[in-house]
Amino acid sequence: MTVTAIAIPMLTDNYSWLLHDSITGATAIVDPAEAAPAIAAIEAAGGKLDAIFITHHHGDHIDGVPALVERYHPQVIGNAADAQRLPKLDIAVREGDLVNFGAAQAQVFDTPGHTIGHIAYYFPDGGILLPGDTLFSLGCGRLFEGTAADMFAALQKFAPLPDATLICAGHEYTAANAKFALAQDPNNTALQARATEVSALRAAGKATLPVTLGQERQTNPFLRAKTPQDFATLRKAKDLF
Repeated sequence: MTVTAIAIPMLTDNYSWLLHDSITGATAIVDPAEAAPAIAAIEAAGGKLDAIFITHHHGDHIDGVPALVERYHPQVIGNAADAQRLPKLDIAVREGDLVNFGAAQAQVFDTPGHTIGHIAYYFPDGGILLPGDTLFSLGCGRLFEGTAADMFAALQKFAPLPDATLICAGHEYTAANAKFALAQDPNNTALQARATEVSALRAAGKATLPVTLGQERQTNPFLRAKTPQDFATLRKAKDLF
């Protein structure tokens, strides 16, 4: 396992992720909302930044990019189809592309729903999924631009990934998501256990991420939805919860 990911808390409930390739020493950051905490983490990790991976255009995922580019001159990677709404891209990607990062590669998934131009990255060497605001622990992103059918289809793209895959999502929403999930599936013992774990982690000031995809398959109502219609019903219920 060469690629590792460390959560960097930003703003109120955002996570950026600091990636490190142990073979080459390459360092990257994912969705930096703010420059200051990103710089602190980068300096603590050795003071270099080789790449910035962007999942979508929202300010709480890109506002730190300009300052990091000015300071470290990394390559900026993002969705070619949404380039007009992103900081200047050095590498514009599309679904199925492989992006080199040190000795590893990231696979690109097109995941519209939260936004039309949303993408996700998966590192097989490290088993790391960076879904941005597509998938959260016990939840999924709001549908600001895409449809429920779009988001359902986006989540299905993660189906082939191993259960051990680590989900490194963009927000600490797990405690709130757990309340909704329990309301939908109160007899799910795996979900009950996860909710208890989440409460303890948050009470201790600790992150609930990363979490394995296998655990989410047992507990996340949006991953357990069988049809686009079921998913749409759930998403509407969550919006009103």
